Amino acid sequence: MRGLRLLLLPLLLALAAPALWAQDRATLVADGLRIVDENVLLAEGHVEVFFKGQRLTASRVTYDRGADQLRIEGPITVDDGKGTVMLADQAELSADLTEGILRSARVVLNQQLQLAASEVVRVGGRYTAMTRVVASSCKICAGDPTPLWELRARRVVHDQAERQIYFDSAQLRLAGVPVFYIPRLRMPDPTLTRATGFLMPSLTTSSNLGTGVRAPYFIKLGDSRDLLVTPYFTSKGARTVDLRYRQAFRTGEITVTGAVSRDNLRPGETRGRLQLDGGFALPREFRLNLHAEAVSDDAYVLDYGYPVQDRLHSEVEITRTRRNEYISGRITTFQTLRFGESNETIPSLVGDLTYHRRFTLGTFGGEGGLRFQSHSHYRRSDNPLDSDGDGIADGRDMGRISLRADWRRDWTLDNGMVAAILGEVSADAYRIGQDTAFQNSYSRLHGAFGAELRWPWVKAGKGGVNHVIEPVVQLVWSPEEPDVLPNEDSVLVEFDQGNLFSLNRFPGSDAVERGARANLGLSYLRDDPAGWTLGLTLGRVVRLEDLGQFTKASGLDGIHSDWLVAGQLQFGSQMNLASRLLLGDDFGLTKGEMRLTLDGARYDLAAGYVYVVADVAENRPSDTSELVFDGSYALTDAWTAKLSNRYDLEADRASRAGLGLTFRNECLAVDLSLSRRFTSSTSVNPTTSFGLSVELLGFGGGTAAGPARMCRR
Repeated sequence: MRGLRLLLLPLLLALAAPALWAQDRATLVADGLRIVDENVLLAEGHVEVFFKGQRLTASRVTYDRGADQLRIEGPITVDDGKGTVMLADQAELSADLTEGILRSARVVLNQQLQLAASEVVRVGGRYTAMTRVVASSCKICAGDPTPLWELRARRVVHDQAERQIYFDSAQLRLAGVPVFYIPRLRMPDPTLTRATGFLMPSLTTSSNLGTGVRAPYFIKLGDSRDLLVTPYFTSKGARTVDLRYRQAFRTGEITVTGAVSRDNLRPGETRGRLQLDGGFALPREFRLNLHAEAVSDDAYVLDYGYPVQDRLHSEVEITRTRRNEYISGRITTFQTLRFGESNETIPSLVGDLTYHRRFTLGTFGGEGGLRFQSHSHYRRSDNPLDSDGDGIADGRDMGRISLRADWRRDWTLDNGMVAAILGEVSADAYRIGQDTAFQNSYSRLHGAFGAELRWPWVKAGKGGVNHVIEPVVQLVWSPEEPDVLPNEDSVLVEFDQGNLFSLNRFPGSDAVERGARANLGLSYLRDDPAGWTLGLTLGRVVRLEDLGQFTKASGLDGIHSDWLVAGQLQFGSQMNLASRLLLGDDFGLTKGEMRLTLDGARYDLAAGYVYVVADVAENRPSDTSELVFDGSYALTDAWTAKLSNRYDLEADRASRAGLGLTFRNECLAVDLSLSRRFTSSTSVNPTTSFGLSVELLGFGGGTAAGPARMCRR
């Protein structure tokens, strides 16, 4: 009966019972259905067959019960429900769709990779064998049938169980031009994210190392661990092997990266680096964090383009953070790469233990805190004198135990003012060795007490705009007795809106802020429902007496501190401008920083400026003034340009500069980069580097595909 869509009725099920429903039920939908003889069933017009998660569509299907076979006329589509779709003109398949031949066929894997073949043979529901194959993930336009890249092969086998594709006599073509021949090639199909094999190589050129090729090889060691080995050979004789090992555990994971090199920059030396990172969840909400890093020499990371740090640290830490509790215990080691700094005289081994608890004080009201902390550090040197002139004995070792309690209570007055009293008391015990200036044990008891008055003014403007202005006056007193303890953890002091109203602006425990003072501030906040916010802070510290505690660059020295001017302007997630200035009475700049981020539809920009006045006490003999810039712009949907620069305004030259160009569409990713490091020292020279990486998309779970190209009409 034609013109009607029919379901396969009991009659059809009876005819096809051995093949179609003895295992699982099958459903057939068609415009017309005829029984030709007792062994042949014919379905015509918009035929659809559903069986075991598979779906077949065709214009005509003939089922031969005697041969247990389907003869199908196209256009044919076979979807196995697991990401593989086959298109063909004609096919002869077994009744369960797992075996047979498809002619003039095309196989689409995970909606990415397409393989066109003259003939496709399905074997056992696992293997799909193809002959005279053209494979590509590029979009093909009617007026331009040549894809951007293609793999041509005499024979291709897709193993669906292992999710691997095997090519025999493969040829890589770019824009139709043969560029590479591979007798046999194995690649993962698009559904496989981890498989042993080579990854896409990359080309780099460095003025120090010459032209080199990186050829990464990925080794799957199991479901929870893998190893990446990347040989790197250059034209100037550098030989490097990069390694990365990853393993996931039930409660955490670790990653170990490293490299070993031999080159002509340091003939006869074996150079390298090692880094370990890991984290584990422990019982009772504790967490273990691991980090370790080491390099063979000061210049290695710069010569080979690894992330640059001037001090390396290795650390084992156990922490727990709860609503009103923080516990931390850690052991840290340091390795310096700074010019003129010795690993013998810096604290090379540091231990810290911290317990911090917040609580309410019941009938006393307010909120209090209790912090216990212990700290110790060790230097390799045993020299009790300061031979390098940094103000610290070369071999000074120190241990400290500290206990601090703080309390604050607020009252809201009838006129809207908020009054508060606050204070803190701390006790420290020190043990110092190998220092002729400090010997044996020291102790210190210190306290600070203050009163604070805030008066927030709120105004609701037109259109839902809110304005908040809040002047704050805070009076603080603490003892003026000079501190005779050595200061190692509070040398660099920042003055910002975060500590304008702090009782102690020193960041560590070795130094405490002393004397009577007034902390004065005024803040303004404008919140616009249109999506932008403006915040401003103006503040200053006025002291009863200058005790000489702070350095010039901190902005806190003298009877009157510098003026603190800070602001932030934010337009949703598209723009954020933040700045902080420390200005003297003559409006001279002591310290300034500015940060701008823009996030548009076609561009991203991050720019910053920093200025710090010279201060010998902070080991800065000259002013620091730097401008940094990092941005990208989408020239088209596929092309993106990148530019970065770090410019030293005092030296009037760039310290680093970079230029990049990337292309990414549905089937290809290309990354070009050019960078120049202008800085030099006794261990490193200025370097220019060029990099090129090309990745054919559509194989494995690699880089995500970009936008598909548009076809011209």
